[in-house]
Amino acid sequence: MHPSAHLDTFTRDKLPDKADWPELTFDLPATQYPPQLNCAVELVDRQVDAGHADRMAILGQDEAWTYTQLAANINRIANILVSDLGVVPGNRILLRFPNSPLFAACYLAVLKCGAVAVPTMPLLREAELSVIVEKAQVRFAICDSRLMDEIRCLPFDGVLQSEQIRDRLSSISAEFTAVATASDDVALIAFTSGTTGKPKGCLHFHRDVMSMCHAFNAEVLQPTPDDVFIGSPPLAFTFGLGGLLAFPLHVGASTILLESAPPPVLADAIQSMGATISFTAPTAYKILLSDEHVGKLSSLRKAISAGEHLPKAVYLEWQEKIGIPMIDGLGATEIIRIFLSTTGEGDKAGSTGVPTPGYEVCIVDENLNKLGANEEGLLAVRGPTGCKYLDDPRQKEYVRGGWNLSGDVFRRDEEGHYWYVARGDDMIISSGYNISGPEVEDALLAHAAVAECAVVAYPDADRGHIPKAFVVLAKDAVESAELTKELQDFVKQAIAPFKYPRQVEYIDALPKTQTGKIQRFALRS
Repeated sequence: MHPSAHLDTFTRDKLPDKADWPELTFDLPATQYPPQLNCAVELVDRQVDAGHADRMAILGQDEAWTYTQLAANINRIANILVSDLGVVPGNRILLRFPNSPLFAACYLAVLKCGAVAVPTMPLLREAELSVIVEKAQVRFAICDSRLMDEIRCLPFDGVLQSEQIRDRLSSISAEFTAVATASDDVALIAFTSGTTGKPKGCLHFHRDVMSMCHAFNAEVLQPTPDDVFIGSPPLAFTFGLGGLLAFPLHVGASTILLESAPPPVLADAIQSMGATISFTAPTAYKILLSDEHVGKLSSLRKAISAGEHLPKAVYLEWQEKIGIPMIDGLGATEIIRIFLSTTGEGDKAGSTGVPTPGYEVCIVDENLNKLGANEEGLLAVRGPTGCKYLDDPRQKEYVRGGWNLSGDVFRRDEEGHYWYVARGDDMIISSGYNISGPEVEDALLAHAAVAECAVVAYPDADRGHIPKAFVVLAKDAVESAELTKELQDFVKQAIAPFKYPRQVEYIDALPKTQTGKIQRFALRS
């Protein structure tokens, strides 16, 4: 590791033991970075210097900034962080915003001043946020003024609200010297949930952010400065960070950031703003193909699907109706970005494609023996990025023998194309969101009417899968439609609302093994 610029050394101290890291490979020359690297400088300042200063960088619902304006606002916010909050390199800063130009500028300002971004989704509740704050030892927060209620009681040393920042932008210096971070200084902690519902913090370096730009963006997507990006994933997801911020900025293109982008809103924005590259989940693309929306997509030249498996039927219908490449990508928060994807050329309908340049992918059995063509097994990957959990024993589960094991079951055909088989854990992927069944179970079990419960993925035509709860009622509780709604509302108040069980089935007893473990496979079937 290179000498760190972090004065607060928490994240470097909490990296996994080096013996537990995945093997990092830098076969793609562009991912071989110098000892010092600040990704905010690479994504914005480099574009100003390269002649894109007056090009439009970010467009929001009420404002639009050129690269010069974005660079200036990043510097102003960095100055506020240092002068008002006393931020020093290495401090963790929680970010809580809907997608917007201001969120993008705050995110990049955190990185430019050498701090560590901890982006969070606006839907998370205080209980969920408090776990993140404790685990990452978050010192400060920057929050949209409309979203303050859930963080008012959290133990931050300082909080900046969006309105405070806007009030200061015109009066503070637009000059700021970026902290000379090491390429392997931690830039962000992306939190994900495992099957236990306990959040895992994924540590990503400055070079990791640039690696996803040089691997997937430059080699597969191949955008130009004339492209206009748009999509639905929150910037708090690595899917959104890449597709709606890092990728467009990396080439001097423009990005449209919508606070909320359900398919009807997304379709209207594509049409009205002339978007050329879109990022969203397969379920959204299916809706966009309806007669109501399909005529609004004529400006698109590429579409990227991720977050869940792209059904073959959606892929084929997209080709028939739109006639442009649909790129299906598989990534992981642990690896920061897409490592397996179709390319728009030579793809096979229903396949997830081939390895992204710079990554090696194979199918292995439980003992990490490589399997042959058409044999089903665990997907294993390694490349310039990889899993580095924040002080978490589950590092040894995700990384074995130098490989990242994503938890997916795949097969590879004779021509090297990879085909999705199933998830290897109890995560529920619904409309691109990862939902932990046990986390929903914990929320339900706090209700007095629930004696036991299990939550599993249930097929759904619109969302791919939905959380379905099987509930054993407590004594004297009576099954009813009113109770079902009460339980659903109860979960919405306890955890992020999108995680609530959309179906509830009441049963007399849960199927269990002799040792008392719930047989979720029996419920899924």
